[in-house]
Amino acid sequence: MMRRLAGAACLLLLAGSISAAGDPKAGRTKSEACLGCHGIPDYNNVYPTYHVPRLAGQHAEYIVAALKEYANDNRQHPTMTPQAQSLSEQDMADIAAFWEGLGKQ
Repeated sequence: MMRRLAGAACLLLLAGSISAAGDPKAGRTKSEACLGCHGIPDYNNVYPTYHVPRLAGQHAEYIVAALKEYANDNRQHPTMTPQAQSLSEQDMADIAAFWEGLGKQ
């Protein structure tokens, strides 16, 4: 009985660490709005003025984590917060897969 409980607990922990794989093709379509800033080398926002990070080649896990932080309002930006809040978890995974794949080309 204890082995079954321990095994079930391990499976639950493992399942929590596995995320749905993103589809880079779907992510390309979903990234249209992102390309206007993140697709331009050395781009700076006008207001607030700061350097916009290049996402091509960035790890998908990092992109998803950042989008979730914006969506949960734990990371603030006047453009990124509403953009992230409009995305589902699958959208985030797809977008992240697209950007990560750009670094492999």
